[in-house]
Amino acid sequence: MYLYNQISKIIHDTKIERVAVAFFDYETGTSWTYKGEELFHAASTMKVGVLAGIFGLIEDGHLEMDSKVHVRNRFFSLVDNTLFKTATRRDACATLYASLGKNMDVSELAYHMIITSSNLATNLLIDLVGVEHIQEKLKQLNIQGIELLRGVEDELAWEHGINNRITANALVRLFRVIEESEGFSKRLSDTMIRILEEQRFNSGIPKGIPPEIRKLSKFAHKTGEISTVAHDAGLVYLPGRKPYALAILTQRIPGESNSNQAIQRLSKLVYDNFIKTKMA
Repeated sequence: MYLYNQISKIIHDTKIERVAVAFFDYETGTSWTYKGEELFHAASTMKVGVLAGIFGLIEDGHLEMDSKVHVRNRFFSLVDNTLFKTATRRDACATLYASLGKNMDVSELAYHMIITSSNLATNLLIDLVGVEHIQEKLKQLNIQGIELLRGVEDELAWEHGINNRITANALVRLFRVIEESEGFSKRLSDTMIRILEEQRFNSGIPKGIPPEIRKLSKFAHKTGEISTVAHDAGLVYLPGRKPYALAILTQRIPGESNSNQAIQRLSKLVYDNFIKTKMA
């Protein structure tokens, strides 16, 4: 009851509309969830699903890390095949836009998709293999709760209510699959983790860890923020112990809520109640 009361307080203090949390600790085997089956707009956390799908196809021999992809900014809407482009202003990866008309490796696109959350890289990878093949790979990995329907910035699809959705439980399951090399070679799993550790947006889950421990830790995670949602999910590698997987999803009121603070406080709540006491 204490945890639920604390979550209610965080929701009240930060004016968040909805929250979901899922947690699994490899050190103790403890798992815990709060509304872990509720679906949220996935925002950029869906890119971890794309990453796993692409690496699954590499594992199966359908792709290679150095398979070439022609870099272009021209995609077809899921609704009626009208053309759309990803917006440069929304993409933190200028390298890709400087490479238009050239070829890049699958591994390079996967890297940019995660570390700078490049929408262009994401759409290029989805177009390369087809969203249905990524969905099938996630199904083979027994990951339920990820509705991956389309690429990003397909505004027409958004207007028609066609969105990628995800649950906190599904994200924890996805990160566990990667950590445990389930369905992947250890080499490919390690490569995915290294990419996720380089993600440049760290104002969520990492900030819930005390600074003196945070600086000695690693975080293989992926944030996602768009419109009224903000999320963070991943693996937390603290010194001297096995990692834990954590997913925090939030839905906010525009202009009123403080999503970063909510994610930080929820991360701290998990750390204080499940990790700190075991490290003492």
